[in-house]
Amino acid sequence: MTFTRRRIPALLLGLGASLAGVHPAALVKPAAAQEAAPATFRIGYQKIGLIVVARQQATIEKRLAAQGTKVQWVEFQAGPPLLEALNAGSIDFGYTGDAPPIFSQAAGGNLVYVAASAPSGDGEAILVKADSPIRSVADLKGRKVAVGRGTSAHNLLIAALEKAGLAFSDITPAYLTPADAGSAFANDSVEAWSIWDPYFAAAQARSRTRVLTTSGQTLDVSAYFLANRTFADAHPGIIASALAALSEAAAWADGHRDAVAQALATVTGIPFAIQKAAADRTQFAVRPLSDAILSNQQATADRFHRLGLIPRAISVRDAVWTPPRT
Repeated sequence: MTFTRRRIPALLLGLGASLAGVHPAALVKPAAAQEAAPATFRIGYQKIGLIVVARQQATIEKRLAAQGTKVQWVEFQAGPPLLEALNAGSIDFGYTGDAPPIFSQAAGGNLVYVAASAPSGDGEAILVKADSPIRSVADLKGRKVAVGRGTSAHNLLIAALEKAGLAFSDITPAYLTPADAGSAFANDSVEAWSIWDPYFAAAQARSRTRVLTTSGQTLDVSAYFLANRTFADAHPGIIASALAALSEAAAWADGHRDAVAQALATVTGIPFAIQKAAADRTQFAVRPLSDAILSNQQATADRFHRLGLIPRAISVRDAVWTPPRT
């Protein structure tokens, strides 16, 4: 199910009602009295996927203009620093893979999940050079693998190793940013790389590679739209408007993949052909936080705790946003 312009407020109210045990109508109040609109809505983003489409088309700006709220875009290279900014209140809203919010919540971060995107599918993978002797995930034992610490690719690597009967300690992780990992992979400083698009597509374009597995073949995970909890509680209408705008952008992107690729190429400087490969295997959607989605995210959190990657066990549902009651 995707969000529509009419469905967003109802879904948010329904979620609040289901968690708080009240009827959705009890949460409704006149729009004029609901909140004082902030002067600026600060969105953290990476130059990937749906969030770039929304920025290019100014869909969020158009929805918030009537309230007098301007949108400020703040760029990040990966999810973990974006979550640090969200926790600090330097941004109000953002989009990351599955792992960063788990690390942030375990550290006491002031964040909430407000919606999910479509699964990562084949847009995130573990890859090796085509001439590598590594033929399967099981062959990664004793090998050096590039990965971003606390990223969705980190989760893919861990889950893929477990599925192959290996422990994370059976490999040597090289914790690198995507740019540094790309260089290390190109010059054979690492033997494998766990990474997401468009870096994945760029690596495939630069050299002959072989995919060991993808997220879609390994586990069912989503990326997430997140908000600073304090901001979300103070401005629920802004969050609802942003999600509605993102859903509108998703519907457009799903039917205009060439245009999406061109927009991403323009923003990133990555050639159109590479962005087209990434866009063609991307699912564009904004989804409510179902029990199945939250259960999968909880399984990821439990996996990280079991491996000692986060300092304490967490309940993902404690960080699911409930619109405030009147």
